[in-house]
Amino acid sequence: MASTLNRIIVKQATLPVLTSSGSGGSAGYFPVGRIFCVGRNYREHALEMGGDPDRETPFFFLKPSDAIVDTYIATTGTSNLCIVPYPSVTSSLHFEGELVVAIARAGFRIPVEDAENHIYGYAVGCDLTRRDLQAVAKKKGRPWDAAKGFDNSAPCGPIIPKDDASGAVSSSAILSLAVNGKLRQETTLDRMVWNIPETISHLSTLFRLKPGDLLFTGTPAGVGGLDVDDTVSVTCGDLPACEFRIGPPETE
Repeated sequence: MASTLNRIIVKQATLPVLTSSGSGGSAGYFPVGRIFCVGRNYREHALEMGGDPDRETPFFFLKPSDAIVDTYIATTGTSNLCIVPYPSVTSSLHFEGELVVAIARAGFRIPVEDAENHIYGYAVGCDLTRRDLQAVAKKKGRPWDAAKGFDNSAPCGPIIPKDDASGAVSSSAILSLAVNGKLRQETTLDRMVWNIPETISHLSTLFRLKPGDLLFTGTPAGVGGLDVDDTVSVTCGDLPACEFRIGPPETE
């Protein structure tokens, strides 16, 4: 048994950390722990999904840490885009562009006014969703795990430390997502139902936050489907983009 254990290797999921919104050098890697996602945090998206947009208590779901896909590639060009395979058991893969918050400091029941002190930095990501499986789960009152937490379901760009990213996450910063160069989602961050400190505070009443946690802060209206060979680009302010291409399904 001991020899078998010695052969088990678990790779730590990480995201690169860059300085000065990507224009500076690498500052190392951020170890990814849990991935929390807040649902329906933009009024227009809540409406398109049939929800109540008027500040209903925020709800959360999780993705496993190994759902993260590091999309950062130093070179440019479509041929060099990160490839995300089309997931199995779905015919309705949807994109949801989001601002991502990286947590550096542990905390439980964090006051709103103290939430900023727990943030390490920010990135841009995409909450990929098996929409058909989610619809079935909603109808039957089942968990969303298979719809939200599948392999490669959390593509994410590099993290920028918060001191280098203040302008990128101002209330007027524009969060957008394009598919094949066509704009599909766009909003300003002040359209969040619950802002970032409020969301962190709510989340910390349910879970003791830990260094390494990521928080996907919600998606605006305009979510839609993706097909093989589609290219996706998510941006927010001057944060480095999250860019990837949908590849064919894995066969083994």
